[in-house]
Amino acid sequence: KMVRETGYYDLLGVSPKASLDEIKKAYRKLALKYHPDKNPNEGEKFKLISQAYEVLSDAKKRDLYDQGGEQAIKEGGMAGGESPMDIFNMFFGGGCRMQRERRGKNVVHQLGVTLEELYNGSTRKLGLQKNVICEKCDGKKVTSLLSLTTFYILRVLKYSRNILIMVFVTGMKDGQKITFHGEGDQEPGLEPGDVLIVLDLKEHPVFQRKNDNLIMKMKIKLVEALCGFKKTICTLDNRLLLIHSPPGKVIKPNDLKCIHNEGMPVYRDPYEKGLLIIQFEIEFPDKHWLPEHMLPDLERLLPVRDHVMMSDDMEEVDLCEVDYERQKRNFSGEAYDEDEGPRHGGVQCQTQ
Repeated sequence: KMVRETGYYDLLGVSPKASLDEIKKAYRKLALKYHPDKNPNEGEKFKLISQAYEVLSDAKKRDLYDQGGEQAIKEGGMAGGESPMDIFNMFFGGGCRMQRERRGKNVVHQLGVTLEELYNGSTRKLGLQKNVICEKCDGKKVTSLLSLTTFYILRVLKYSRNILIMVFVTGMKDGQKITFHGEGDQEPGLEPGDVLIVLDLKEHPVFQRKNDNLIMKMKIKLVEALCGFKKTICTLDNRLLLIHSPPGKVIKPNDLKCIHNEGMPVYRDPYEKGLLIIQFEIEFPDKHWLPEHMLPDLERLLPVRDHVMMSDDMEEVDLCEVDYERQKRNFSGEAYDEDEGPRHGGVQCQTQ
């Protein structure tokens, strides 16, 4: 038969003599390629190929189009109210406006990363096992049990190993997601879901991250706290920073000092960095580190101690080391004695 216009056929890339199966197969490939979820900028293209499919997949509309072209379709009246997404859902298993998912489930993977990777940026490969649709089986027909005149296209699933390449941008955070669109399992009638990689930051032996700041603890000796010091810090990109505290500037236990622009790079603005915060721990000497006869000489160099005025109503006691385990055992024994009554040979108070 003579075809007046071929625009709809050209959109689907088929001949005017194409069978319904050829038209369906052509639409399926184009719809997957230009689906708005996969290509947001191709919405108009998706709409056009869906309109072409709506006409050419219907015998009456196709005959009308072949005789009078697109103008005949407009004058004859296309079925109104159907959106391109409705056509897509019907073709890919959605049924007549049945409420079904258009996309498969997302796949979530947790990936351990180091602080160095998030500081410097890095590239990582991840092998992903997923279901894909077997193209060799595409187009196979079986008769539906519900209707002898209805056919469904079956697409058999097989396994495929896909390699995802992840680029860690400097400044990424713990728990941040990297999304690979359309890389999830393929299922008949559904657009593949996404693969989501969730970053799981491993504990670092030196630095802790808090927002864009890095926090570290540094132990210094008592003499360094009182008389000044010089120390080096190895950064996450293997630079050596030399820090110093001048003589006379006393560092107290748990004092916090910071170095500007040596923290974590700011996400998507790597030339800006947070603070490197240092918390100081003071190492005091062990017992009897100085001969007793030299202590007066040391005391003369230190600030004057406070003196206590003695009075008759004061009670002098000893300072002892804290022993929680012994305290727990004593309390346990007392509780047992209270529950069971007097016991011979139980825990007794020790007097010295």
